[in-house]
Amino acid sequence: MNIMLALVTLILIFAVVSTVLLTGKSDENYSSSTKRNTMNLTLIYVVIIFLALISLGIYIWLT
Repeated sequence: MNIMLALVTLILIFAVVSTVLLTGKSDENYSSSTKRNTMNLTLIYVVIIFLALISLGIYIWLT
């Protein structure tokens, strides 16, 4: 149990440090491509929600 706790703590520390290091690098073109990024993200959400509803319907129909 103590080994697992130490492993989780080590992974957490690594994740925090790597996240902080990566956030220092910014994308200069991000502000110009905000509309495209928002559209892509919206499309991903629509597809995922649609697939989730279909999956839920099939699950309810089969049980």
